[in-house]
Amino acid sequence: MAENGTDHTEYAFSEAELQEIKAHIAKYPDPKSAVMPTLWIAQRKFGWLSKGAIQLVADTLNLSYAHVYGVASFYTMYYKKPVPKYVFDVCTCFACGELGGDETLKAAMDYTQCDKDGFSADGHFYFRHAECLGACDTGPVCQITNQHYVHSLDKDKIIGVIDDLRRGVEPSFVSIPLTDQSKI
Repeated sequence: MAENGTDHTEYAFSEAELQEIKAHIAKYPDPKSAVMPTLWIAQRKFGWLSKGAIQLVADTLNLSYAHVYGVASFYTMYYKKPVPKYVFDVCTCFACGELGGDETLKAAMDYTQCDKDGFSADGHFYFRHAECLGACDTGPVCQITNQHYVHSLDKDKIIGVIDDLRRGVEPSFVSIPLTDQSKI
């Protein structure tokens, strides 16, 4: 439900999720350090981090809402609004931008008939610019829903990925060897 509407979601972690959170808390001298993995658990459960989900994380870790919101709002990997199943973070930073990141993103958005906010007409995709994804030597690159990286993108390749996802085919892992920078 939108943040401005009435939210009838019951915000509670299952016993298994609480055990997972306790395992994260045990890794650190200060429970505050478990905020990021606990946000992941909440996002996995609810699909995004609404005010209610953020409050649940705060209550579970005995932290202030402001602290948890500060962490969630700092990182783009945490969704602060409802998103579809597939979120495309397309790097348009300097290297990827020079290699066609902006054009690749535009082609994907045109192909899926996105609105001005980046949501596709069919409701299955959300596209946005991303800062550096750390794969400058294989750009342009995108990350799909905080999981799969797709390297060496161009218009045809990203459209192929979209078509594959529509058929239920996830991108496969591709090992990218690191370039020995001392030999350049």
